[in-house]
Amino acid sequence: MEQSGTNGHLVDSRARGSNQSGLRAHNERAVLSLIRRYGELAKADIARRTGLSAQTASVIMRALEAEELVIREKPRRGRVGQPSVPMRLNPDGALSLGLKIGRRSSELVLMDFIGRIRASERRTYAYPMVEDIRDFVSVAFESLVNGLDAKLRGRVTGLGVAMPFELWSWAEEIGAPAGDMAGWRDFDVTAELEAMTGLSVHLANDASAACAAENVFGTGGASDFVYFFVGAFAGGGIVLSGDLMLGRRGNAGALGSLPIPRRQGGSAQLINFASIHVLEKMIKSEGGDPLMIWRDDAAWDALGPILDLWIETAAYGLAYAILSAHAVNDLAAAVIDGGFPRPVLERLVEATRDIYRGLDQQGLFPIRIEAGSVGMDARALGAASLPFFARFLMDQRAPYAERAS
Repeated sequence: MEQSGTNGHLVDSRARGSNQSGLRAHNERAVLSLIRRYGELAKADIARRTGLSAQTASVIMRALEAEELVIREKPRRGRVGQPSVPMRLNPDGALSLGLKIGRRSSELVLMDFIGRIRASERRTYAYPMVEDIRDFVSVAFESLVNGLDAKLRGRVTGLGVAMPFELWSWAEEIGAPAGDMAGWRDFDVTAELEAMTGLSVHLANDASAACAAENVFGTGGASDFVYFFVGAFAGGGIVLSGDLMLGRRGNAGALGSLPIPRRQGGSAQLINFASIHVLEKMIKSEGGDPLMIWRDDAAWDALGPILDLWIETAAYGLAYAILSAHAVNDLAAAVIDGGFPRPVLERLVEATRDIYRGLDQQGLFPIRIEAGSVGMDARALGAASLPFFARFLMDQRAPYAERAS
């Protein structure tokens, strides 16, 4: 959102600065947030968009450059006056780690300051056990961080964690023996991982983190959209006017709980239609190994009619969920992503469009249904962004999402 400044220019209200003393940290966040959003900006552009004086903007830019958080590009000469010098984020200026703890797999990624994944480690399992996650993080952290030179190791800002809330409550659904996942109930993820890594740890719901990654790093461009991430169980989020909606207790956008009408009557939650867990049950009923799809992307190619049936089932649930979300929020787009190969995602999106076209949409404007642009790494990428937003940026579109009591 932009508002008119005192000099007649438009000021970006998300990054409004202050010329008062004592607000250097706030102003630096404002400047870094703008550069992240636009890719590169010259000092004059920064002053105009923040409402800061040219002198204040210059002081901030010199400080950020001295800290190696930004890099200057080659001067660009305009028609009149001095050439402008665009500044961009330094990819090596800060690094962060993102941990996705899922019901079938975990992933740890190392991300640079412009959102690129530098390296990653992944482990699959039948179900997550506390001790297995401890072991995975210990091994993966050693691999990712100790491979850096000393200077870059010192720039690892923190660890973001994306995981389902109340992970212990999903034991029956994922086939875990009774009691095996009870350890998660009393496991203090933040405290344990801070002790293991020596880093500050920031926690978010996994679906909210994925939605934030699409919102911040995605290329779709919509500022109002509903987001579905189809993992072991479906989840998602809502973005309105560019902001991720978290809700009073951090549970807004719990799309997996939406009621979907069954063709044979009655209803069930979206997770019973658009979840990889549903595909696992289909594979098992045909005598196959449902865990194969978590170990090898290529295994999806061999599923044949089972995959066809699952796509149709998932698309049916997603189409009705999109209709409900759109009726409430008047959205521009519905974005679908998931933990499976891109060709499967494209088929799922097209099938969802086909079914949605056949639903009664009276009273609603058209909505775009499109594939997410971040992909399978969305949850880990969203997690890795948390330390950056906690320390350097002020963009409200990230999930500072420790659940309220």
